Amino acid sequence: MFDASGAWELDPRVAVRPEPFGALLYHFGTRKLSFLKNTTVVEVVRSLADHPSADAAIAAVVADPAARAPYVQALSTLAGSAMIRPAAHDLPETA
Repeated sequence: MFDASGAWELDPRVAVRPEPFGALLYHFGTRKLSFLKNTTVVEVVRSLADHPSADAAIAAVVADPAARAPYVQALSTLAGSAMIRPAAHDLPETA
């Protein structure tokens, strides 16, 4: 489940290939391919690890708060396909 108030990062098994339309993401673990058709989404995804939350990453790139909902939805979709994951420092410890 995606929580935009939490810290997120690109899964380390995901490669990002820049394209004129945005980027291709390929997950080497699941073999899934995702197309990011918006360069702003690419910028948000690439900056996730630099911010304390997904909300903060979006706010750093998208100035208008009213325009942020589509970016939250895009990140939610990427979380659902395991392209992004909760930041390693936010993962629960296992015994």
